[in-house]
Amino acid sequence: MTDPRSAGPSPGTNTGASAGPGPEAGTGASAGPAPAPVVPRGAARRSAEPPGERRARARWLAGAAAVLLLGLVLPGLAPQRAAALLGGALYTALLYTVLMAAAPRLGPWTAGGTALAASWAVELFQASGLPADLGRSSLLSRLVLGTTFDLPDLLGYALGAVVLVAVHHLARRRARNARRLDAPEGK
Repeated sequence: MTDPRSAGPSPGTNTGASAGPGPEAGTGASAGPAPAPVVPRGAARRSAEPPGERRARARWLAGAAAVLLLGLVLPGLAPQRAAALLGGALYTALLYTVLMAAAPRLGPWTAGGTALAASWAVELFQASGLPADLGRSSLLSRLVLGTTFDLPDLLGYALGAVVLVAVHHLARRRARNARRLDAPEGK
């Protein structure tokens, strides 16, 4: 199997086509887009993603892992009514952190609104009864989709979104202030 990146000439290689007058001039034939640079096998490839974005993704993924762990442990330790709200809030928090890991440039309001809408959509889907049927044969389905519609869960999801948006805003403000304090004077 050939490496598709190595197909075609490398930049700067003479292919026999010239831009000057010749038999090809005026025929309307185009050489097409310039080929991508060839990266030798085993050579390090640079990501188009800035290092700050990679760090942000890693932090959000770590946050998602922490929220998942909390979501599996804390609701079992809390009283039943508080556990329902806490479980809903943590479900939305997990969606929020996964969304931010996937797209770290999203703003808090966009991420919060999307996570809340997805949480509500899953809860409303539970009213159809299909998640309960799926949950009988699949633990993963039970964990991701739940099984039964519960109106107070909608409040828990909203609380989770509000808390995450507020915490994200505060963290961004603190980071901006820290950068401002670290910046050299006169700038």
